[in-house]
Formats: sequence, structure tokens, C-alpha cells
Amino acid sequence: MLHPPYSPDLAPSDYYLFRSLQKFLDGKTFTSNEEVKNLLDQFFASKHQKFYERGIMLLPERWQKVLDQNGQYII
Repeated sequence: MLHPPYSPDLAPSDYYLFRSLQKFLDGKTFTSNEEVKNLLDQFFASKHQKFYERGIMLLPERWQKVLDQNGQYII
């Protein structure tokens, strides 16, 4: 599936990951790049294989929704 012209750098699979990451980061403030890096390392280390498997398994349903919307992304 091609990406829409307004977001060529985002794959449909990114939304699953980014939504979880956004919830994890909500309300947090950072004072250094190192602090951000450490927190991201913590986030990814906390995710089990099943988390990523679920994101992959949800793709066909998401793709169908996009097709049903004539190619428009569902957020």
C-alpha cells in the first residue's frame, strides 16, 4: 500500500507503536538528551514480543479500514 503524499515517512504500522509511546511519555519532561535516550531504552525494554506481534496482527484490519476509506488513514 502506498503512503499518502502528506505523510510519506509514516507507515500504517507506526501508529500502533507511536500511540503506546505517546501514552508512556505523557506528562514527562526532560532535561537532557541522555535522559530521553534512557527513557526510550526503558520503554522498548518493557515491551514483550507479544506487544509487537499484536501490532503486526492488527495490520490487515487497519489496511481494510484504509481501503474502505478510499485510501485515507485512520488515526
